[in-house]
Amino acid sequence: MSARFSEAATPLGPRARIAVVVAAVLLLAGGSVGYVMHAGQRTNGQRAEADASFTLGGPALYFRDTAGGRVAHQPLPGARTGGARTTDARTGGARTRGGPACDRFYASGGDALCLRAGPGLLPKTYAIVLDRQLREKRRITVPGVPTRARVSASGRMLSWTVFATGDSYATTSFSTRTAILDQRTGYLIKSMENIQLTIDGARYHAPDVNYWGVSFARDDNRFYATVSTKGRTYLVEGNMRDWTAKALRQNVECPSLSPDNTRLAFKKKVSDDAAAPWRLYVLDLRTMRETPLAEEHGVDDQAAWLDDGTLAYALPGAGGRGSDIWTVPADGTGEPRMAVKGGSSPVAVEAPASAG
Repeated sequence: MSARFSEAATPLGPRARIAVVVAAVLLLAGGSVGYVMHAGQRTNGQRAEADASFTLGGPALYFRDTAGGRVAHQPLPGARTGGARTTDARTGGARTRGGPACDRFYASGGDALCLRAGPGLLPKTYAIVLDRQLREKRRITVPGVPTRARVSASGRMLSWTVFATGDSYATTSFSTRTAILDQRTGYLIKSMENIQLTIDGARYHAPDVNYWGVSFARDDNRFYATVSTKGRTYLVEGNMRDWTAKALRQNVECPSLSPDNTRLAFKKKVSDDAAAPWRLYVLDLRTMRETPLAEEHGVDDQAAWLDDGTLAYALPGAGGRGSDIWTVPADGTGEPRMAVKGGSSPVAVEAPASAG
C-alpha cells in the first residue's frame, strides 16, 4: 500500500475530528440557507408580481390561471341559452396573462386581495393587498394554508381564511382562522373566534368554533359567514360595529352575497359521499327560501356572482388541469357552462368609474 493511502487511513485525532464536523455543519448550513433564499426568490421574485401593463381594468372576468399560478383575465361570459352542458365559445380565447402569483384572488372597489403560500417547512400565507394597478399596499403574514378571500364592494373591507390544520372542508379534522381588515381605519381582526355569537337566541361559547367564507354587504358593516361547531355548520349574519354574529340556519357553507344584497349563494351538504358532498344553492334573504341550482356536481368553492343572475365557481379540471371555472344561472334554471379552462378564484371586475 502506498504511503498516500496509508496516511489517509490513519485515525484522526480529537481536534481534527472536531474540525471536520464543524466544517461539515457550516457547509450544510450554508447550503440550507442558500436553498431557503432561493425558494423565497422563486416565490417572491419578479415572476410573483404583476407585469406593469396588467391592471384591474374591466369589465372582465379575472381568475387564477392554474397553468402558472398567476392572475389572468378574459372577457366576461356571454348570455347563455340553456341546453346541454357546453363550453363557452370564448373559453381559451382572449386570455390576458401577467397578473400577480396568487393561490387565492379576489377584487372589488378598485382593490384586490392576493393570498400566496409562503416558502418554508411550516405553512404560512401572505395576505397581500393590491391597488388598481396591482401594486402592493400592505402585506400580512399568517400561519396556515390559503383557502378563502373576499373584498367588499367598496374595497374597504377584506377577509381571508387559512387552514390552520388540515386542508379540506370535507373532513372534520381541520381548523381555520379567518381575519378581517378594515382598510379605512387600518384595524385588523386577526381571528373571528372572539366574536359574540348567538345560536338559537342564546349566547354560545365553545372551544371548537371555526369561521370561514366571509361575504360583506354593501354597507361595509353587515356580513355573512360560516361557523362550525360540534359537527354542525351554520350561516351567521354579523355586525362589524357591534362585533356580534347570530346564526340564521344550519347546513350553510361559504356564503356569497349577491350584488343587489338580496340573496346568498352557498354550498349545502347533501351527501356523505366524500367525492361530492355539496351542491350549490341560493337563499332568498327576504323569504328564506332555498333554491338548488342546475349544477349537480359537488362544488367545494365560495361561488362568485358575476352579476345578479349568474354565479361562477371552480370544479376539478379535466385533461390534467387543476380546476376549471363554470357558470350557472342563479335562479335554478338553465345548465352549467364552462367559462375558463384551467382557472380558479373567479371574480367579475367592473370598469373604473372614470372609464364611463
